[in-house]
Amino acid sequence: MASLTFTFSSKLLLFMILCLSFNQFSFVAPAEFEVGGDHGWVVPKSKNDQLYNQWASENRFKVDDTVYFKYKKDSVLVVSEEEYEKCHSVHPLFFSNNGDSVFKLDRPGLFYFISGVSGHCERGQKMIIKVLETAHPPNQSANDNTTTDIPTQNNAAAAALVFDQNMNPISSPIILPFIVSFFGLLFV
Repeated sequence: MASLTFTFSSKLLLFMILCLSFNQFSFVAPAEFEVGGDHGWVVPKSKNDQLYNQWASENRFKVDDTVYFKYKKDSVLVVSEEEYEKCHSVHPLFFSNNGDSVFKLDRPGLFYFISGVSGHCERGQKMIIKVLETAHPPNQSANDNTTTDIPTQNNAAAAALVFDQNMNPISSPIILPFIVSFFGLLFV
C-alpha cells in the first residue's frame, strides 16, 4: 500500500512540476527595442529621410513593448500624424530630452516620433511605428456559418499556440512533449 501511495504521490508531483514549467512558456514578455540599433537616435548622415521608418519596418512591435532612444543633445517627441508631417509640435503627447528615453507602446496602432531639435526632423530624424493588434479570428465570409475561436492567454490551450507573421495560429513544439508526459504519468 505504501508503494502505491508513493507512486501516486510521485506522479502527482511530477505532473505539477510539468504543469508549472509548461506555464512558463504561455506568456510572452514585452520586448525593448533600441531605436536605430548601434547608431541610436541621431540625424541620418546621408539624405535618407526614411532611415528610421526602414528600421521600424524591420521589427515587429506588440502592445507593451518599449522603444529605447539613446541620443546626445537632442530630444524625442511623440506627436500626431499632422505634427509628424509638419515636423513641428507645440503640445507633443510625450517629450523627453534626457539622452536615454524609454517609451511604452501601450496600444495597437500608429505612433509618430520626431526629434524636437530644430531642423533634425526635416533631415530624417523621424519615425512611424506600427503596433500590431492582438490576435483576432480570421475574417469570415458572409456565407460561412462556422466560427473560429482563438483562445486567450488565460486558457491552457493558448499556451499551445504560436502565431505566424499574419497572426494565424500554428502548432507549437511545446504541446507534444506535454501531452506525452501527461499520458506517460497516467500509465507508468
